[in-house]
Amino acid sequence: MFEAHFQTFEEPQTGVALTARLSAFREELARRNLSGFVIPRADRQQNEYVPPSEERLAWLTGFTGSAGQAIVLPQAAAVFVDGRYTLQAAKQVDTKAWSVEPLVEPPPETWLGKHLAAGDRLGFDPWLHTTAAAERLLAACARAGAELVAVDSNPVDSVWTERPPTPLGAVAVHGTQFSGEVEADKLKRIRPEIAKLGADALVLSDSHAVAWTFNIRGADVSHTPLPLSYALLPKDGRPTVFIDHRKLSNSARDHLEQIADVEEPDALTPKLTELARRGATIALDAATAADALSRLIAAAGGKPVRGSDPVALLKAVKNATEIEGTRAAHRRDAVALARFLAWIDREAPTGALTEIDTVEALETFRRDTGALKDVSFPTIAGTGPNGAIVHYRVTRKSNRRIAPGDLLLIDSGAQYEDGTTDVTRTIAIGEPTAEMRDRFTRVLRGHMAIARALFPDGTTGAQLDTLARQFLWQAGLDFEHGTGHGVGSYLSVHEGPARISKLGTTPLKRGMILSNEPGYYKTDAFGIRVENLELVIAAGIAGAEKPVNAFETLTLAPIDRRLINLNMLSGDELSWLNDYHARVRHEVRPHLDEATKVWLDAATAPLSL
Repeated sequence: MFEAHFQTFEEPQTGVALTARLSAFREELARRNLSGFVIPRADRQQNEYVPPSEERLAWLTGFTGSAGQAIVLPQAAAVFVDGRYTLQAAKQVDTKAWSVEPLVEPPPETWLGKHLAAGDRLGFDPWLHTTAAAERLLAACARAGAELVAVDSNPVDSVWTERPPTPLGAVAVHGTQFSGEVEADKLKRIRPEIAKLGADALVLSDSHAVAWTFNIRGADVSHTPLPLSYALLPKDGRPTVFIDHRKLSNSARDHLEQIADVEEPDALTPKLTELARRGATIALDAATAADALSRLIAAAGGKPVRGSDPVALLKAVKNATEIEGTRAAHRRDAVALARFLAWIDREAPTGALTEIDTVEALETFRRDTGALKDVSFPTIAGTGPNGAIVHYRVTRKSNRRIAPGDLLLIDSGAQYEDGTTDVTRTIAIGEPTAEMRDRFTRVLRGHMAIARALFPDGTTGAQLDTLARQFLWQAGLDFEHGTGHGVGSYLSVHEGPARISKLGTTPLKRGMILSNEPGYYKTDAFGIRVENLELVIAAGIAGAEKPVNAFETLTLAPIDRRLINLNMLSGDELSWLNDYHARVRHEVRPHLDEATKVWLDAATAPLSL
């Protein structure tokens, strides 16, 4: 009945093949006179989703998470992951060959300090590390009396004989009916920011920034309509876009050439070198620019200046067209979600469904809208203990049958040309336990605290993050991920620079879209997360002495009433929940078939204390 087009469920390769790869890699390091090597989960632009040709970490270790790093030395090897992936990494890597270590606290450099010896030569690929990351490695090597060696070619590629080719996804023009602003106007807003940086030119090393600035989209990576590319924006004069010409149709090329010169990617290095030889100051994005770029600019006599890419903040603040587009995308997505949730309630209690069934069904309901371009990330569908793995991705081997008494956590999203969605719902299959209801209600109260928040201009995500955790903290509980991330407009589902987390230092501005997703995870038992997307808007408080902001909830999907302990809710919280469900019913119901309308009416019926 259902099938998935945008993701597969194949198991990562393990066992003998991975052992042989690690041995071959160590032999290659020895041949190059290197004592060790650092393998980040990264491509040249630090993208979250990378093409198959850049999945070096997964190929060598078996770990398939979206963030991580490996270090290989002659007698030791480690995979470093953050809290989202601790359980996943332990299951995917051969723990006899690799140790699984923290990525953040302590950082990999601490591990290096214990394992590097004086005289060791640690290699790294400067195209896959930012300068800040390279500097941390350099300091760790210096403390150990070792040498950090920038390689000209990546040794993983030398032993990865079946490495896939570079992607050549076709570039499409993202019209002003979706973008709301022509390229020339965007450049007019960017150029003063370049001047503020004291730079002669700005390198756009983030393909998302190139896509936004020049109103193009592509198909080079999964789940994000990204055209892998660079751009060079001079303070004055015509910019240059560096992109493989084989991706460009005549119309896409004409679109770009109206505003910019178009060159092949390998022209970036000589173009930067030429500019640097004239003593130019060239701004680089500290978060995405490869260390190799800083090195070549400095070597040619230029001055690389690392800082925040000004395009990131401009892109994060959506204009009126993008906001109306995302509202339309969420209404469309809500119809698919209602059909899916009704189907789950009808079918799951029989015990016949599996996690893969739910992933395939949800994607099919979204395809039925006629507008789905891709899922915005691989759907997380974890039932029972699999739900406790924060970024769980079901495979045919891990696929678990959904049983009565389980909690099903399903986190998913869609890419539509007018907007990007991301939503998580936790669903009770049968009768939940008192513990499940307690934990769910604490998570839901944190979610509502964010959704109902009022905050003055200048407030950061870190200042709001505590609101989402307070009710868990009262019971000695917490969750090991951020509360929310920025979301793009038919771009990345995880967009900076703003986020709601302990580390969120960027002030939230009207027009930004962020997720609101507190959770709770009981290892080997169940996982809970409630996620909606929120738009920052003006609060409109009469008599306010300074501008005050609020959130408009964009996501329209019922929250499972069976998991709520009403005795734990305040009157205001109950009012918010009932108002939210009334809005879901009002906006979604007219677009549903009769059977799903009946389900939605029950799923959104008012609750009372």
